[in-house]
Amino acid sequence: MLTRRHLIALSAAPALAPNLFVRAARAQNPKGDFPNKPVRLIVPVAAGGPTDIVARMLAEKLSKMWGQQVVIENKGGAGTNIGNEYVAQSDPDGYTVLFATASLAVNSSLYRSLNYDPIADFAPVSLVTQLAYFVFVPNSSPAHSIKEFIDYAKSRPGKLTIASPGTGSAPFLAEMLFLQMADLKMTHVPYRGASPAFTDLIPGRIDCYFGSGTLLSYARSGQVRVLATTGAKRDAAAPDVPTIAEAGVRGYDVTAWQALFVPAKTPSAIVRKISADTNAALADPAIKDKLAQTGYVAEGSSPEELEQLLKSEIAKWSAVIKSMGIKID
Repeated sequence: MLTRRHLIALSAAPALAPNLFVRAARAQNPKGDFPNKPVRLIVPVAAGGPTDIVARMLAEKLSKMWGQQVVIENKGGAGTNIGNEYVAQSDPDGYTVLFATASLAVNSSLYRSLNYDPIADFAPVSLVTQLAYFVFVPNSSPAHSIKEFIDYAKSRPGKLTIASPGTGSAPFLAEMLFLQMADLKMTHVPYRGASPAFTDLIPGRIDCYFGSGTLLSYARSGQVRVLATTGAKRDAAAPDVPTIAEAGVRGYDVTAWQALFVPAKTPSAIVRKISADTNAALADPAIKDKLAQTGYVAEGSSPEELEQLLKSEIAKWSAVIKSMGIKID
């Protein structure tokens, strides 16, 4: 498990993939085929978080494979919309790539207006990772299983609190879908980020939080209790932890994901090249192991598979957001 110190060290790495990797790999691209100049990987969140760290891992690997620098550019803000819009309006030549999060499928329903269309303005390249969340409660909670928690919350409608890193965030949507499907009434408490929310969970100032696998160490050390995972199947990081669906909330399945997209009208040959090389990078055992340490599962895809995922995610979250009546200006 990566420590906070490790994460800070990784996030402090230069935005450019190391030049020594590039020089060593240049012989692999003697004909000047794509890419024949640096590629920009746009990360639509601030530097230092898990998404940024995963993007840097992939950038380093692709730099070795291509013999070209893969430049990380963080363009965070507006729920990833700033970075998404930037790529949508970039030249469709393959040299500007979006390291997208699941927000790309959510924002068209969540925001009143966007300057891009997630389907029309992007060409899917490849899935990169998937990540299930875990349901955490404080040790003071009377619930020792997700079923007990559901029963406990139903006996106290509106009295228990559930925290998120912010309204519209992926954990927030996972929580709201859980409340909807389990027929629960809880008070949502939005925080400015995951860290302050989880900090308040530990002493019991809030009653529940959906967080990533990077927080499992707190459960293993006895500081909090983990009740369930949000995926369709148990997570390899905690195989003894049941799914929410196992507790009787049938059909519940939420996983966050990260993926690569390029501007629409990017030549198909370039899209296929980036996709194939990304899948090859993700098959590297060293990359798989590094991702596992951050709670992610390396999972590539074809452009067609990613397109299908994006469309299904848009449909799913559109219905959920509409039923909740949430809109952000």
